[in-house]
Amino acid sequence: MKPRVLVSDKLSETAVQIFRDRGVEVDYKPDLGKDKDALLAAIPDYDGLAIRSATKVTPKIIAAANRLKVIGRAGIGVDNVDIPAATGRGIVVMNTPFGNAITTAEHAISMMMALARQIPEANSSTRAGKWEKNRFMGVELFAKTLGVIGCGNIGSIVADRALGLKMKVIAYDPYLSPERAVEIGVEKVELDEIFRRSDFITLHTPLTDKTRNIISRENLAKCRKGVRIVNCARGGLVDEEALYEALMAKHVSGAALDVFEVEPATNHKLFDLENVVATPHLGASTTEAQENVALQVAEQMADYLVTGAVTNALNMPSISADEAPRLKPFVVLAEKLGSFAGQLTDASISGIVIEYAGDVGDMNTRALTSAALAGVLSAQLGLINMVSAPVVARERGIKVDEVKQTQRGAYETYIRLTVKTDKYERSVAGTVFSDGKPRIIQVKGIELESDFGKHMLYITNNDKPGFIGNIGTLMGDAGINIACFHFGRVAPGGDAIGIVEVDGAVPESILEAVNKLPNVKQVKALMF
Repeated sequence: MKPRVLVSDKLSETAVQIFRDRGVEVDYKPDLGKDKDALLAAIPDYDGLAIRSATKVTPKIIAAANRLKVIGRAGIGVDNVDIPAATGRGIVVMNTPFGNAITTAEHAISMMMALARQIPEANSSTRAGKWEKNRFMGVELFAKTLGVIGCGNIGSIVADRALGLKMKVIAYDPYLSPERAVEIGVEKVELDEIFRRSDFITLHTPLTDKTRNIISRENLAKCRKGVRIVNCARGGLVDEEALYEALMAKHVSGAALDVFEVEPATNHKLFDLENVVATPHLGASTTEAQENVALQVAEQMADYLVTGAVTNALNMPSISADEAPRLKPFVVLAEKLGSFAGQLTDASISGIVIEYAGDVGDMNTRALTSAALAGVLSAQLGLINMVSAPVVARERGIKVDEVKQTQRGAYETYIRLTVKTDKYERSVAGTVFSDGKPRIIQVKGIELESDFGKHMLYITNNDKPGFIGNIGTLMGDAGINIACFHFGRVAPGGDAIGIVEVDGAVPESILEAVNKLPNVKQVKALMF
């Protein structure tokens, strides 16, 4: 059955056609996002939901989305999506952070120029029949210092354009490396220095608990008199009351705001001030940007639903379209190894160690680790996938470690997963053979090879004569067909492990009978 996507906000016909061209059924209902009840009724039928800003994806919507695998936002902001709720349900949330970067950066530069030369007020005055040439005395951008708060994709483009205007650019960004700062031609500084040195300050950071009201009353007081503030990023980065007071006191000469804490901002006292330039969240509003993000979100969602490629996900490691085919069998292996260990674990898990040996260590191990965690936790809790597994592991205080090493032993590449509890540690290792199938190669340090059958028995025993015969007889008498029997031991007569693949589920009464056989220590039924 083809995956099915609902488009509940306006996208171009070209974007909608991308879904169809890639084998995805799509229903284009651009006004549905404005009707909460209609969206709630429709969402259970879809694997994907493509939105802009009008659709509000609330926990109630997510709870009703029984089939939903991915939410794609055509744009960068995802304030209208409850990401924790989506993550808890294992739904990938994607955005398109690069499609409107140039457009937003250009708007910030435009706002800065309008602010410097008082263009909006001068335009209104001139159109009113006045000729107030002396009233609108501006300032040059040349040789002024621009402080950039947040120097990622958009911030670095703003910096590049400002350097072209011969401004001095300083930047605050905890994630900006010294090498990257040199590469883009900015001086990396601490936040206080931004306020102390800047003639203009422009914001290009997401809204988080750490960045909320980063332009605060306290920080505005640190600014040099006459500073000008530009915000084309997110509402809430600026304490609007504090900014109003600073503008009234002439400590801040002007502000250019494209975003506000409450939107739509149809009535705001900042609008009464001549030294404020305001636009209605136009940062991404160009024909080119709107088309770019629409095309990108369609491509990303279709790739995920059809091939498993994950791009620009906010709650899951990215998996490129190129690496998805090579990575997929190892994702399956990692999840099955996790499931194997999880089904055998009957104590509280304190830690999980995942060892990547050989070529697999050069792959996208973040995705593989997520898959392994999903396998372990699904066996324990049910309905956990690669999206929700890392969050659930953190919430439960499970320490997760990755170890990478060169190839060791008989296999060129393998994954070993170790589950740690207060009582014991249990490990299982596996690899992918040339046929693309995942196989077990070691359990608890004992070498053995086994496929992952749908129904299996895991038996620990003493290596004594008659064990295999006893199992075969008991299963035969019960009418249970053995498909494969894989056996490994530490040494002749020592500890041994048997993995028995059977054609169907084994009743509890038979498991009890196996457990009573001579030399059997433990038996557990496994399902994959």
